[in-house]
Amino acid sequence: MPFLWCVWVCFAVFQMSAPAPTSVADVSAALSSASLADAPAAAAAVPASGADASAAAAAPKKEKIIGPDGKEISKNEQKRLEKAAKAAAEKAMKAAKREGDKAQQERDRLEKARAIVLKEDESLPKAKRIEIGQVRQHVDQRVKIFGWVHNLRSQGNLQFLELRDGTGVPALLQTVFAPPCSQTVDALQLHREAAIVVFGTLKADERAKGGVELQADYWELIGPSDGEFSQRINDDTHVDVLADQRHLQIRQLEPSYILKIRSFAIQAFREHFFAKGFFEVTPPTLVQTQVEGGSTLFKMNYFGEDAYLTQSSQLYLETCVPALGKVFCCAPSYRAEKSRTRRHLAEYTHFEGELGFITYEDLLDLLEDMCVDVAKRLVEKAGDMLKIVNPNFVQPQKPFLRMNYADAVKYCNEHNIYKDEETKEHFKFGDDIPEGPERRMTDQIGKPILLCRFPGEMKSFYMSRCKEDKTLTESVDLLMPGVGEIIGGSMRTWDLETLMKGYEREGIDPSPYYWYNDLRRFGSCPHGGWGLGVERYLCWIMGQDHIRNVTLYPRVIGRCKP
Repeated sequence: MPFLWCVWVCFAVFQMSAPAPTSVADVSAALSSASLADAPAAAAAVPASGADASAAAAAPKKEKIIGPDGKEISKNEQKRLEKAAKAAAEKAMKAAKREGDKAQQERDRLEKARAIVLKEDESLPKAKRIEIGQVRQHVDQRVKIFGWVHNLRSQGNLQFLELRDGTGVPALLQTVFAPPCSQTVDALQLHREAAIVVFGTLKADERAKGGVELQADYWELIGPSDGEFSQRINDDTHVDVLADQRHLQIRQLEPSYILKIRSFAIQAFREHFFAKGFFEVTPPTLVQTQVEGGSTLFKMNYFGEDAYLTQSSQLYLETCVPALGKVFCCAPSYRAEKSRTRRHLAEYTHFEGELGFITYEDLLDLLEDMCVDVAKRLVEKAGDMLKIVNPNFVQPQKPFLRMNYADAVKYCNEHNIYKDEETKEHFKFGDDIPEGPERRMTDQIGKPILLCRFPGEMKSFYMSRCKEDKTLTESVDLLMPGVGEIIGGSMRTWDLETLMKGYEREGIDPSPYYWYNDLRRFGSCPHGGWGLGVERYLCWIMGQDHIRNVTLYPRVIGRCKP
C-alpha cells in the first residue's frame, strides 16, 4: 500500500512540474500515469497504521487545478480535457505526417518527371497556327495555339486548363493535358498566367465553354508564372488594391471584355463620322487658352511660358470648319476637378465634332442620330460580348425626349427631387442641377433626354443665344438613364462683337484668342458642335456603376499610377 501512495505523490509532482507533451507517446505516457490517480481512493479502503499512517499524514495534498474562469476543474472534466488533448495531439501528428508524405510524394513526382522529355510526334499532321476565336472553324483538325493559362486544375493524371489569347467569345478554350503532357516538370509546376503554346486536336464538346475542347499532344512553356496571381487579384480584393494591380486586373474576363467593347465603340464612332462625310483631325493638347473655366485647368511651365493641358479641342475644331467642312477628333481632355464621384476623371477620352451652316434643331437631330447609329453599329460588332457584360442593354430609339431647362426645374420640383435633400430645398430657375438630382430625374423618365436651352449665366462665353429669348443659350446636354450627362453641345457665337462681350463677362483676356477671333473676321457662319465623354458613354451602354471600370488606367484625384 505505501507503494501506491508513493505513485500517487509522484504523479501529483509530475502534474505540477512536467513540461507539456510534445508527441503522442508523451501524451499517452502522461495519461497512463493519470490513471493511477485513483490509487489513493483504493488505499483509503484499508485502515492505516504505524509507519503507513505517519507517511499518509506527511504526504502533501494534491494541488487543485483551476480553469480560466477561476473555478476548480473537476476530475471528470480533467479526464475529458485529457482525452481531447490526446485526440488533438494525435490529429496534429497525423496531419504533419500527411504533409510530410505529400511533400515526399511531390519530390518523388518531380524526380520522376525529370526523366520525361516531351517531343512533338512528327508522324501527326502538321499543326496549323490559329487563334481561340477561330476554333469553331477547325474542329477535328490539329492546331497550334499560343496563349496564357487563365485557370487550371488537376484530376488524376489529367490537367484541365482554360487557355486565353485575347480573342473569341467566350474568350477561353478548355484544354486537356493527358500523360505524358501532364507529367513533365513544367506541367507539375504550371501556374495561372503562364504563357504557353499547345499543339493538339480540336474536338466538339458541349460541356466545354464555347462547345470546343483542345486535346493536347504536345506543349511548351514559354513564360512561367510564379503562382502569386490569385493572392494579388481575387473576388475579395479591395478596390484601392485593384487600382494598384490594374495591370493584372485587366487580364480577368469582364475587364478584358469591357476594354474590347471600348475599342469597338471608338471604331463605331469613327465609322459613323466617316459615313457622314467628316474628317478626323488631331488638335494639340498643350494650349494657352481655356474653354470651360480657369478653375479646372492643369497649369505648367512650357519653356518659360504659362501653358495648360487642354480642357477641350473645340476651339481648334472650329478653326478647321472653313478648311474641311465637317470635322471631329478623338483625343484626351483634362479637368482639374477635385471631384470624387463615380463619373468624374481628371483625364478622359473626348469625341468632339464641329460643322458649319446648321441650325440649333439640326444639331439636336445630329446628336440623336449619332447615338442611335453608333449603338446599332456597336451591337453588330460586339453584341455577343455586350450581352455578357450588360444583358439588360436595349438599343435607343428615336425620337429622344426634348426638354427645356426650365421644364426640368419644374419636373424636379413637382416630383420632389430636391436641390438639397436635407433641407428639402427646391430648385429655382438659374440653379445648376447637380449630378444626383439630374440622374434621379433621368432615371424616373427612363429614356434619353436632350436637355435644352440653359440660361446664359450657366454656360460658357462662346455659346450663342436663342433668338426667341436672349437670356437663354442654344445649348444641349444629352442625359442617359443610369449615367446622366454624356454629351454637351451648343451652337457657337459667330458674331465678333457678341464674342467680345462674352470674354468681358467671364473676365477673360481676348488677346490669346486672336486666332479664334479671326474666325469671326474672315467669313463667319452659323456653326455648332459637341463633346462626348467616351467613358460616360461606355458606362451607359455597358451598365457600369463607376467610370473607373471602363478606363484602362483611371486618373482621378489622388491617383496617377500605375
